[in-house]
Amino acid sequence: MIYLALANLQSMNWEQLLSLKRFGDTNKRLRKEQDETRLGFEVDYDRVIFSSEFRSLQDKTQVIPLSQTDFVHTRLTHSLEVSVVGRSLGRKVGQKLIEKYPYLQNVHGYQANDFGAIVAAAALAHDIGNPPFGHSGEKAIGEFFKNGDGKQFKKNLTDKEYQDLCDFEGNANGFKILTESREGREGGLRLSYATLGTFMKYPKESLPKKPTNHIADKKYGFFQSEIEEFLDVAKELGLISRSDKAKSYSRHPLTYLVEAADDICYTIIDFEDGINLGLIQEEFALEYLINLVRDTIQTGKYHSLTNTQDRISYLRALAIGGLINEAVDIFMDNEESILKGDFAIALLDKSKYEAQIDDIIKISVDRIYQSKEVIEKEIAGYQVLNELLRVFIMAVYHDFENTKTNYDKLILKVLPKTIDLKSKSIYNRLMAVCHFVSKLSDSNAILIHKKVRGIQF
Repeated sequence: MIYLALANLQSMNWEQLLSLKRFGDTNKRLRKEQDETRLGFEVDYDRVIFSSEFRSLQDKTQVIPLSQTDFVHTRLTHSLEVSVVGRSLGRKVGQKLIEKYPYLQNVHGYQANDFGAIVAAAALAHDIGNPPFGHSGEKAIGEFFKNGDGKQFKKNLTDKEYQDLCDFEGNANGFKILTESREGREGGLRLSYATLGTFMKYPKESLPKKPTNHIADKKYGFFQSEIEEFLDVAKELGLISRSDKAKSYSRHPLTYLVEAADDICYTIIDFEDGINLGLIQEEFALEYLINLVRDTIQTGKYHSLTNTQDRISYLRALAIGGLINEAVDIFMDNEESILKGDFAIALLDKSKYEAQIDDIIKISVDRIYQSKEVIEKEIAGYQVLNELLRVFIMAVYHDFENTKTNYDKLILKVLPKTIDLKSKSIYNRLMAVCHFVSKLSDSNAILIHKKVRGIQF
């Protein structure tokens, strides 16, 4: 364990955690100075939703890759639903926190809706860094460097830089998207520090891997290329350093609500997709959902519904509502531990419905995530991303080494101008290509792959 003993004596404070300062700004902003018709935290939501990276989620896999069925969720619809659930969680928690700490409202002007706006914006962006083809896209990029053609670059990189690529992480890529400056967009999307902190599920670097069993150490949340940006956010918000050997910090407390919103949605709504697609039998599925809402279901109303979709929708609404209320109670019961950075598990890991949730996840893994349709398309996704990485990265590397071929010169013209071909860091060049590929939609990745292979003009 590499926790600092001092960390347990420290505690974060809500006044600092609710920073309205915008990334890229030097001046502080006060809540009581805000225009009530367009609050700073609500602007965060707007900036995410109008970004090109968010729009590309409409053609990125949630569960079923490239599905032609209207009611199957994409990353975009999933993100919108997580945001709605997150807003409810934030508002309910905000109301209780203002009751507990009246000075937040009386002195600083914060309202319950501010908490909802922060969580909603962070939840909206929670998957913005995910590559094409779902989590298999992350694995495909990592595999390229771990066991594929990209392995040759290990000698040119530090251990942490190489680990960034071998365990390419959508959360870290999302932080890069939200904070990376480029021409005409200084400070990335220029979100508030509160929203950026809430977005960070895993506020640590790629090494060491899983140094503790704390939920914040499960993965990592920023690349080596964004260390300074991350440390800036951590300092502004007063996050607690959790290690004297690596850059690892406590979570922003509201991150637990983003995580809970995501857990609620993918548990219930992915399951619903599986039922609607016929991957899970209705009778079997309804039994699982009823077990989750047995305390709140109105039997008469349920039996009056005459078709599968209406019955599932009713149970889904009850399940989500019940889990929201429970997550709020768990958060408030453990709020002091969360502020100290000591709360080491996800909120729903303490749910009284943990067994029922586990049952739903197990059947979803068996019948949906490992279905033949999903696996076959993930295999194709591996091939597409591997080929794109090989072609683009070798062209960039040959340029770096001044050994580029005529083919490389053509390929380099296809890459966006955001890739700095003058960088003297091979890590920055490799990361820029991975970042470019990660932002492609599923369909665009397939289209570029066909063009690169000469299959389509």
